[in-house]
Amino acid sequence: MFDFLHNPQYDVLGAFWTTVQLALWSAAGSLVWGTVLAGMRVSPVPLMRAFGTAYVNVVRNTPLTLLIIACSLGLGQTLGVTLGGGTFDQTGFRLAVLGFAAYTGTFVCEALRSGINTVPPGQAEAARALGLSFFQVLTLVVLPQAFRAVIAPLANVLIALTKNTTVASAIGVAEASLLMKEMIENEADALFAVFAVFAFGFTVLTLPTGLLLGWTAKRMAVKR
Repeated sequence: MFDFLHNPQYDVLGAFWTTVQLALWSAAGSLVWGTVLAGMRVSPVPLMRAFGTAYVNVVRNTPLTLLIIACSLGLGQTLGVTLGGGTFDQTGFRLAVLGFAAYTGTFVCEALRSGINTVPPGQAEAARALGLSFFQVLTLVVLPQAFRAVIAPLANVLIALTKNTTVASAIGVAEASLLMKEMIENEADALFAVFAVFAFGFTVLTLPTGLLLGWTAKRMAVKR
């Protein structure tokens, strides 16, 4: 039933390794961008708050496939943005990471903003009374506590991001779902086996992540 796994044409481990890299690089980018957006959402500067709110509401409600294709066609093919050059596959990978980070950063932002709301206002007021600037209050007092409060929601965002990497196949990135599509076309007599292999692969990627970050959330929870 699983004889197709021995076919050298199908690099299943390599496809899942590409999925892992997509998830890790996109997670790093979305964490940074989401933190910046969260800072804008709670900023005392009206223009920054307006930009953060507009960006989150627009991008979060835009289909992810549309964003990924826009990065490939709009930035890559029309404007010639390559984010470092390289082959077509490397450029597509980088543009996919950019699209995932831009999209997932909005969910990171909202998770962090909810964490910021759990920090007692008196702590920020005390920090400002000591002469700290908004940036210092945010980075030294508020965000460390906010991150501890939202580890579990961020774990859900990371799991969703790992599954969303399948959208990268729309621009030809050779990740797991693109290989699955090829195998379904070539191995019509083993459809359930193909589905089982890829379902198991994504379970292996997401289940330990959820369990580990769930345990971490309990260990790092702020006692109030």
